[in-house]
Amino acid sequence: MKIPLLLAVIIAIFGQGSAFSVPFLQDQQNPYENDDSSEETYTASYQHDESSASYQKNDNILYPFGEEYGDQTTPVEDDGCSPQQHLQQEFMFFEKSYKCLYVCNNGVISFNDAVSQYTPDPFPVLGPVKIIAPYWADVDNELGGLVYFRETQDPSILQKITADMGRHLPNLHYVAKWAYIATWHEVVFYGAAVKKRNTFQAVLTSDGFQYFVIMNYKNIQWTTGTASEGDPHTGMGGTQAQAGFNTGDNVHYFNIPGSRTNEVLKVVSTSNVNHPGRWIFEVNRFKAPGGCIFQAKFASEGVPFWKDSTCSTKCLCRDNKVTCLDETCPSSSTCEQSGSFFTCQIIEQPQLVEEPQQSTDEPQQSSNEQQQNSCS
Repeated sequence: MKIPLLLAVIIAIFGQGSAFSVPFLQDQQNPYENDDSSEETYTASYQHDESSASYQKNDNILYPFGEEYGDQTTPVEDDGCSPQQHLQQEFMFFEKSYKCLYVCNNGVISFNDAVSQYTPDPFPVLGPVKIIAPYWADVDNELGGLVYFRETQDPSILQKITADMGRHLPNLHYVAKWAYIATWHEVVFYGAAVKKRNTFQAVLTSDGFQYFVIMNYKNIQWTTGTASEGDPHTGMGGTQAQAGFNTGDNVHYFNIPGSRTNEVLKVVSTSNVNHPGRWIFEVNRFKAPGGCIFQAKFASEGVPFWKDSTCSTKCLCRDNKVTCLDETCPSSSTCEQSGSFFTCQIIEQPQLVEEPQQSTDEPQQSSNEQQQNSCS
């Protein structure tokens, strides 16, 4: 049974724990008991605007994880979190340094307090909790999946991160010195009546001067648990998953395109570094490679867009700066949402088909043909 967020806050105020770390009870039967097919892979699908799309898992996108690499796991409990993790190296997040963090089952890494809240709030969220949210949604690892985490300076892992950063952002000449890897592996949503699982990863990394978060999405099949008004058979609907960052100051926050809509499933096929399923952010002085942050949303470099549904202001991202000017859609277009912003789509005009002209030199019918036609 889920405890509503308001009740959790009240409990926290009266000294029973943080508003984000109240334990929840669960009396639901596990539909995956004695299920020997946990290693089976699945493909996600969803319906949107009467069209369907299928997103395959990205086999090689995750950095190595698991007990064989020295990973720990979070508690196997609904809305659970790791104990506070003390870092060997400080991590800079929006111009503040942190030495401790929590890894939480519901797709969140937090710095000040553990976050057990299962229904994601829209960013920005005011308050003390600083959140890295690769995929904030209602995970129940009692029904399936595990959440792994470790701090590492293993040379082979750091070499792989360095190579990837060099490929994606060659001008930085980045050499990883440290990493913290959290992996949500085949996790199931609360109230699930189907075998839908999500696998994704957040990697914090630093060279001692620059601080990055790499988000990897291997397979995303659901967005919502039933306590967030999702469908138990689809894992869709209700208040859907939130992905991005939040510092609690109402200024520094970011939403990955598609957050809190069906479109968040597409995160396995989108990217800001031209690598489907991978998003990279510099978080010491927040910057998104490949584009600009505008109104807490990602705008691709060199791609014009209109900032709102009126399509009266046209904008363009160049060299990490957005410039806008007053410009409306032409009369031959309509204003339509496209990703996080809007675009002018040309109205297709129906083509006129000319009917063939009949010849005026028609042959004369004989009197017999006229009599036959009159009887038909």
